Amino acid sequence: MLAAIVSVQFGGAFAATLIPQIGPVATVALRLTVATLILLPIARPSIYDHRTGRPHTGGDWLRVVALAAALGGMNTAFYFSLRYLPIGVAVTVEFIGPMTMAALGSRTRRDWLAVLLAFFGVIAVTGALNADWSHISLPGIGFALLAGAFWALYAKSSQLVGARWEKLRGLTWAMLMCSVVTLPFGILTAGAQLLQPSHLAVGAAVALMSSALPYSLEMYALRKLSTKAYGILSGGDPVVAALAGLVVLGQALHALQILGMACVIIASILVVTGSRTPARATGGQ
Repeated sequence: MLAAIVSVQFGGAFAATLIPQIGPVATVALRLTVATLILLPIARPSIYDHRTGRPHTGGDWLRVVALAAALGGMNTAFYFSLRYLPIGVAVTVEFIGPMTMAALGSRTRRDWLAVLLAFFGVIAVTGALNADWSHISLPGIGFALLAGAFWALYAKSSQLVGARWEKLRGLTWAMLMCSVVTLPFGILTAGAQLLQPSHLAVGAAVALMSSALPYSLEMYALRKLSTKAYGILSGGDPVVAALAGLVVLGQALHALQILGMACVIIASILVVTGSRTPARATGGQ
């Protein structure tokens, strides 16, 4: 999870330079298409389950379709939200998705304490407490909430796909489906700009760091984590983003952000030390 979070946040720095050039839809299309091309020779997806020698069932394919829809919806909605909202506010609103998922899976006081600490920590780190919410765009809020809903769907569908498909084969099929759907829209919105060498180079970096690598790592992580634990640990995203801003961009951290980071770290410790047995997803979930 930590490796996936670090990869996503540094890949996001490249994506931020690409969105103004070709738009959010084309950025998603380029990112997912190149990531799929990276994964295809590694995963070598097949319609057969190599554990049984039989073709995958209709239920297995429905899980892949759900994951494809989640990937496309999550990325597209979030990039559109950045047109209207400061990134700190967008991340905070989007995080409602995995936080709600974590809350629904909470059963003990320890779980609820972790949820509350992570939620407060994310708000503090992203600067949402200092934002002028009276001037926040309602369409931006809507896109961010939609991205959060798709984020929760992504976590659950990724867990289920990982339980039914070997290694990264199910993920690769989902990314291939998503690429086939989004690429025509990316070409329509960006045209020839999509094929400019500079855009392709940045798109390749974004594809590797924000899609191929983190989605693969999270696929393996979700074979061992419950979606509750995943939702809370995802609070590390804005923390790493703030640290990257400090290290790479020289952006200072104020006391409230440092307190927020401490809250997220404590929440993560509570989740990890409180999990006595790994959560396993099954086809019946």
